Amino acid sequence: MVKAKYQDVLDLGQQLNIQDGKVEESDGRLKVWGTASTQYEKNLLWDKIKEIGGDSPSDIMADIKVADETVYARHTVASGETLGKIAKHYYGDAMKYKEIFAANSDILKNPDLIYPDQELIIPNL
Repeated sequence: MVKAKYQDVLDLGQQLNIQDGKVEESDGRLKVWGTASTQYEKNLLWDKIKEIGGDSPSDIMADIKVADETVYARHTVASGETLGKIAKHYYGDAMKYKEIFAANSDILKNPDLIYPDQELIIPNL
């Protein structure tokens, strides 16, 4: 029953390729473990949990670790994207593009020139 309620969380975990994932249902609670690649992916899972169960759900216990804590996320550039759009997506503030540019100065020489399929580091702020 609880597992069905949180099926969208489990599906998201599969989409994000959560490593060492484990799910158990006991005593009316769902217990979920796993390792997300980045903090951003962990946040996506927690946002989905809160969307379903509220800010302090009592019917789910999740222990999600992060494999790479040195970055907030890794982003593959899609056609039409700008650093400002990417910054808005991850941070809610397009002006944080400067931090993304600085974190990728080894591959970016101009913040206005990014190309599809480039993998960018989205730094922890």
